[in-house]
Amino acid sequence: MIFESFSDFLAMGKHGLFVWSAYGICLAVLAINIASPLLARRRYLQQEARRLRRESNT
Repeated sequence: MIFESFSDFLAMGKHGLFVWSAYGICLAVLAINIASPLLARRRYLQQEARRLRRESNT
């Protein structure tokens, strides 16, 4: 499919809203799938550090 201008490319033959929202949702899900385990790991390590400090002070 050849587009005559960049705005035609963005419009995607009047399917642009569907196409770009699908790309946006896909990127959001991928970002969540990457960020969630990283944040969970950081939270776990902080909790373990707090627990070890508490146990060493006892």
